[in-house]
Amino acid sequence: MSSTQVIKSNSDVWTLLDRPEIQETFEFIDSEIDNITDEQIRICEIPAPPFGEHDRAKYFERRFNELGLTEVHIDQEGNCLGLRKGRRETPLLVISAHLDTVFPEGTEVTVSRVGPRLLAPGIADDCCGLVALTTIAAALESASVETDGSILFVATVGEEGEGNLRGVRHLMTTPSWGNRIDAFISLDGAEIDRITNQALGSRRYRVTFRGEGGHSWGDFGVPNPVHAAGRAITKLASYPVPQQPRTTFNVGRIEGGRSVNAIPQDATLEVDLRSESAPELLKLDAFFRRAVKEATEEENGVRRAGDRPLELTVLLIGERPSGETPSDSILVKSALEATKAVGALARLNQASTDSNLPISLGIPAITVGAGGTSGNSHTLEEWYDPRGRDVGLKRAVLLTLAMVGVVDK
Repeated sequence: MSSTQVIKSNSDVWTLLDRPEIQETFEFIDSEIDNITDEQIRICEIPAPPFGEHDRAKYFERRFNELGLTEVHIDQEGNCLGLRKGRRETPLLVISAHLDTVFPEGTEVTVSRVGPRLLAPGIADDCCGLVALTTIAAALESASVETDGSILFVATVGEEGEGNLRGVRHLMTTPSWGNRIDAFISLDGAEIDRITNQALGSRRYRVTFRGEGGHSWGDFGVPNPVHAAGRAITKLASYPVPQQPRTTFNVGRIEGGRSVNAIPQDATLEVDLRSESAPELLKLDAFFRRAVKEATEEENGVRRAGDRPLELTVLLIGERPSGETPSDSILVKSALEATKAVGALARLNQASTDSNLPISLGIPAITVGAGGTSGNSHTLEEWYDPRGRDVGLKRAVLLTLAMVGVVDK
């Protein structure tokens, strides 16, 4: 982090609590809690399917301007940015949340209520984090908090699935911002019991088998792409994953064929490989590549003389780097102490989030929840309960100010 950093020790989190302007930000959160929920609903009801986040980004462009942020714009990748200038340009802290959902275009996103719960796809992941962005900015403005360092608020695109972290990747590698960022906090989902300081590496593939196809009876013996896909899945399922380091694989999608009595011309698999260990991920990756090649060769090996063999295409559609923000870093210590300061406890964990990118670049980064509780994430039955949201928002304000410092009035 920049040498001009104000906060030198996590103990400063506690001294912040005694400052009147900090208490004012807390009072603002308490007084606005219902309006915060209303805004979360508005955000959720703006569709943001993969690669279709523009309308939601436009909403944040308007809100960032209303909140008095400067240099507000939507960048070339689709991220929406707004700067809250401090007395100095450094340290520059990024506070982010992701705009996109996992749900395809056309998904119904109207929010319903069942008791205290809000129900809709994406209501928690990450509309909970997104509304925290505007709330933090509004709370700081309401209490006229002047910071020593500056805060860049960013609503990112492409965090989910095939987005491959394209939004944060662009932010961190673009000279206009990437070379200036000293620390990074991603607000992702609900709860406050986990602080993600370890980036879980992953590789994602789209595998396609192509052949001539034909009639299930008359052309029996022609290499069958679906059969090859089945062979590949069977091989992958046999991989002896270690318990430690934790390693996983998943065939998330299968497509192929037109009719029950037609030999398909193509079949496609989408596969997700993950591991806590970068070397173990490479081992799994090598096994997977070998498995799909062998599956193709085996299917081709039983074809009739003269039939065209299957063609195999293996396309890497996502790669998330691994790494770690050390547990003794100022950012992680401050996050743990800020959690205690609001009366909660948190543990460190590993996950795949927007923080993967800055962590891999050596920039201190963590991902935290924004409060409340949630369930059924990434399903049409996703829900969010805003009770306890205030604790998460106050923790976020404390952590933010611990990293950029508060100027005495």
